[in-house]
Amino acid sequence: MHEAFAKSNYIRISPRKARLAADLIRGKTVEDAAVQLMFCKLRAGGLLQKTLDSAVANAETQLSIQRRDLVVKEVRVDAGPTLKRAKPKNKGGSHPIMKRTSHFTIVVASDVAKGK
Repeated sequence: MHEAFAKSNYIRISPRKARLAADLIRGKTVEDAAVQLMFCKLRAGGLLQKTLDSAVANAETQLSIQRRDLVVKEVRVDAGPTLKRAKPKNKGGSHPIMKRTSHFTIVVASDVAKGK
């Protein structure tokens, strides 16, 4: 089974929020996943769409596999580094602000093994 992948690193969205959109496309065909992300109202949907398009383009150019024969094999959203900021509070105190980042990995594979 031939596989192609794409990574997007240091995406400025919380991994917890991005995993909600990642769950929508896991195990689907690439065409179904693209439609699902296009009409998804989550902000992570558009960010994952770019990574999915990159993985499909890698499969088409490197492995010569057509888009309709691809399946989303793996979608992984890992935590990246956290930007730590502080917001002033009363009596000279401060409150931490954690600006989280994510790393996206999408693996697409050919659907030839299933025979459908």
